[in-house]
Amino acid sequence: MNKTMNTQKPRTMPSRRSFLKKGAVLTTAAWLPSFRVYANTSLSSCEKPANFPANLTLFQQAFRNWSEEIVVDAVWTCSPKTEQDIVTLVNWAHKQGYKVRPRGHMHNWSPLTIDGQINCTHKVILVDTTSHLTEVQIDTSQTPARVIAQTGVSMQDLMTKMETRNLGFVATPAPGDLTLGGVLAIDGHGTAIPADGQGMTSGQTYGSVSNTVLSLTAVVWDQTSQQYALKEFKRDNEECAAFLTHLGRAFITKATLQAGKNQRLHCQSYTHLSSDELFAKPGSAGRTIESFLKKSGRMEAIWFPFTKEPWLKVWTVEPTQPISSRLTLTPFNYPFTDNVPLAVSQLLANINNSAPTLTPQFGQAQLTAVKLGLATTLSNELWGWSKNTLLYIKPSTLRVTANGYAILTRRNNVQSVIHRFTQYYQSKVKEYQAQGLYPMNSAVEIRVTGLDQSSEVTMPNAVAPLLSAISPIPSKPDFNVAVWLDILSVPNAKGANRFYREVEAWVFNEFSGTDALARVEWSKGWAYSDNGAWNNDAIIKTQVPNSINFGQSSNKWRQAFDVFKKYDPNRIYSSPLIDRLGL
Repeated sequence: MNKTMNTQKPRTMPSRRSFLKKGAVLTTAAWLPSFRVYANTSLSSCEKPANFPANLTLFQQAFRNWSEEIVVDAVWTCSPKTEQDIVTLVNWAHKQGYKVRPRGHMHNWSPLTIDGQINCTHKVILVDTTSHLTEVQIDTSQTPARVIAQTGVSMQDLMTKMETRNLGFVATPAPGDLTLGGVLAIDGHGTAIPADGQGMTSGQTYGSVSNTVLSLTAVVWDQTSQQYALKEFKRDNEECAAFLTHLGRAFITKATLQAGKNQRLHCQSYTHLSSDELFAKPGSAGRTIESFLKKSGRMEAIWFPFTKEPWLKVWTVEPTQPISSRLTLTPFNYPFTDNVPLAVSQLLANINNSAPTLTPQFGQAQLTAVKLGLATTLSNELWGWSKNTLLYIKPSTLRVTANGYAILTRRNNVQSVIHRFTQYYQSKVKEYQAQGLYPMNSAVEIRVTGLDQSSEVTMPNAVAPLLSAISPIPSKPDFNVAVWLDILSVPNAKGANRFYREVEAWVFNEFSGTDALARVEWSKGWAYSDNGAWNNDAIIKTQVPNSINFGQSSNKWRQAFDVFKKYDPNRIYSSPLIDRLGL
């Protein structure tokens, strides 16, 4: 991220210390974005926007993203109680020249919502969807079942309610503190492909959560009335394709999802297998990633820096509890990752205080903490409903920055993609180590999913998401899976931006479409320059659109732009990054 993004503040903006000192009156957790400073009070640091709707409560609230690289002390925020309230707000914003940005739990890296230069002097209103827009209805009278949910509901709450009706997702993102709206905006995904001989039941998909959508309700411009209004888009509507993964360029208030029968999953953790064996050349014997995918179809490798034994998690569909497993009735079964041990925290503090040579020791400490934690909590083998093994990241875990790419390829090419990447990554780490640099001080994460295949949607003529990182490539019908690659690091590690830039250049060059194609993971870091993420115009304006359009029969990027322009011609739902993307 450009360093100026978080350090430069307009002179009219109060300092963080002064604003938080005022906010501390209202809450003991002063630097959590929970306190509210209401408009027209003595604590308010900015003049209230003119003619703000009387039925909507307006307040200043802090904003910070997951890695705390985007930190805003006070931005105007409101919390509508109904979908119609959002319509009222958006029409006010249109008249007053304001931007409206949906805001969930802020568990995101990329500045698709806002960047660090925004404050309450700017004409931007954040809309907190998490307080009221959380209604969920479930209809099991149809096959597959329908889940109608407002987009402010958290994934944890949504999955909990689905579980009571014996429904679940095949795969989801690991955090529970994501809103449905946020997940749909950036094609939130988990890790799953079919194991050998495994099919799927009605309502299931091996793609992203966006691929479960049957219809969406959005606040859009109505040409006849010349104002914004609620409109439903069904999955067989060509225009719906733009909204399925919209990056925040739209405001979705409600979604109807198809839902499959819930599954019992057996989650096994391995911490004794070597990276050389797991990430070996394709065709190698032994316990490779490919061998686990054939057997179970669902895996995640977490590879701590300067260690030889990744933490491999493997999920297997098991209707009956294996005798070696522990029954789990709740999610978040790895408290040792959510509450970083003191020794690990001290090492991290030393690394950040100009002792980067401790990075190898830090990596080993992380792996040791996992091994001990799995043993002491009896979590090496878990068994339970899908929610309880798929959700395992809490807000209290280590806050790191991350890059992210989806590598679309053939199912039989997965091991090759992983081998090539891990070989390159190891050589790059050694190259930097020889220079006395240790920019990669957290884990590499590897997952595998299917694509957003419209054939998995139980609606005739369903469209595929235009902007999904895992939207299929018609000219490459054999590309049927995606390998997700993420490299994590503590923010502002010395040399990290250059490292990320070089890795990104290699990824796009290595996976350029012949046997695999790289696309960016919207929620993570990408478009790197030596100054940080989202700063490389060649990537933002050329590489990213080209990767979406690769092998398509038409210009999908332009098609999405045209839909967004039609339904938000005033660009109320835009942000600086979206503007730079040309959407």
